[in-house]
Amino acid sequence: MTSLFDKAHYQALLKRLEISEVDLALLDGDMRVDAEFFRQRFLRDDFCLDRFSRHLIGEIAFVTDGQHGYFETDQNSPIHMVVARNVKNWFVDIKNAEPLAKWVDDNNQRSSLQENDVIVATRGTVGCCAIVGADVLPANINQDVARVKIQDNRFLPEYLIAYLNSSFGQDWLLRNQTGMVQQGVPLQKLRSMPIPLLAEKFQTNVKAVLKNARNKLAESASAMKLAESILLAELGLLNWKPPTRTVTQKNLCEFYTSGRLDAEYYQPKYDELQAIIEKNAKTICLISEIQEFNARGLQPIYDQDGPLDVINSKHILDDGLDYDNFEKTSINNWEEQQKAQVFRNDILIYTTGANIGRTAIYLSDKQALASNHVNILRVKAKDKIYVAFVLNSLIGRLQTEKLSAGSAQQELYPKDVAQFYVPFISEEKQAEISKKILESFALRAQSQELLELAKRAVEVAIESGEDSALAMLKSF
Repeated sequence: MTSLFDKAHYQALLKRLEISEVDLALLDGDMRVDAEFFRQRFLRDDFCLDRFSRHLIGEIAFVTDGQHGYFETDQNSPIHMVVARNVKNWFVDIKNAEPLAKWVDDNNQRSSLQENDVIVATRGTVGCCAIVGADVLPANINQDVARVKIQDNRFLPEYLIAYLNSSFGQDWLLRNQTGMVQQGVPLQKLRSMPIPLLAEKFQTNVKAVLKNARNKLAESASAMKLAESILLAELGLLNWKPPTRTVTQKNLCEFYTSGRLDAEYYQPKYDELQAIIEKNAKTICLISEIQEFNARGLQPIYDQDGPLDVINSKHILDDGLDYDNFEKTSINNWEEQQKAQVFRNDILIYTTGANIGRTAIYLSDKQALASNHVNILRVKAKDKIYVAFVLNSLIGRLQTEKLSAGSAQQELYPKDVAQFYVPFISEEKQAEISKKILESFALRAQSQELLELAKRAVEVAIESGEDSALAMLKSF
């Protein structure tokens, strides 16, 4: 017979284990019997949501995916082709979207986006979702993205996007993924996703928070654009367009000096850029003249429970670092991988693949390591933010085009980075640029805080009641 102590010990042990007991009558309609589907976290979500009136997405909205099997680009088209990688961080990102031919959009009007549509990545980065703003239109989607157009005025799109990004929405999308090699959420399954109906007052407050977050993001982009304008104006490049001609003449000795025989290296645009900069810059320095450290990081040893951040190339964005999504590793690797150590004001460069040349400065005191596809550059320059900004600008990107190597996949090595030149303008203008950049970063951080607030408010409303959630929203 089990003693009282043994029984208590046994029950405590069960609580620490991932064990769930489910009534057969409550099994999912798809007859899912895999243990993953009945994780305790998911069952707790169900318990919390049972207190609310729930409506399926397919009942409150028109849901479709994008065109299948074909799409044609047209560089003169204003229509953006939105794919899974553009669906992130709450708002649609079209910086790297392909221009879609008009005839493709005309033949796929069901997936032609409209303002306040909510879109969800259903393959690849499953669960990423965003709300469509007027600034990204016209746009269409492909088959890896679902368009959700709300048709029930009891549900605001801002509330829906906040719910989808909450732990409840993300858990449901994770729970209902299928597939072996590539995970995905079928369109019909997405239509069956239940959405709790919360009070109109709460939804309206969520909408106000998202509007504020979007405005902060727009102000951030404006500050970054102004910094770019100051730089280009000071260097005489504000209205400069790279020449389209591709023929030039070079002396044989130039081939010998550079060691390069490929035509790309000698395109006229590189010479013209340098000539304009030499005319207008106060001084010009090679990276080799100001570098203190210039090397790639190391292959990471990942540990998702580790406290130490790992920065991969994917974390280097067009306008900064994705601090919130760094990978993790064991603290022991800090000493074992000293070459990969990253410190405040280090300049990190994307060195391999599609976004080669992207550059961002690390503005944290938290210990971090860089992966083997990230170049760590430490410079002696007084204004390191300015140097990083120049390397990430048109000036740095054209030098990346010129100096990178590789056929199947482009590579930028530390020896190439050392050959980059940095034009310096007046210290007053450098300081003005750095101030705008820091202002941009601060505004983006504020926007992110507001989005986190909206997400957490939805979670609190479901877990503890809408009064508590409203108090959160109004106190911010």
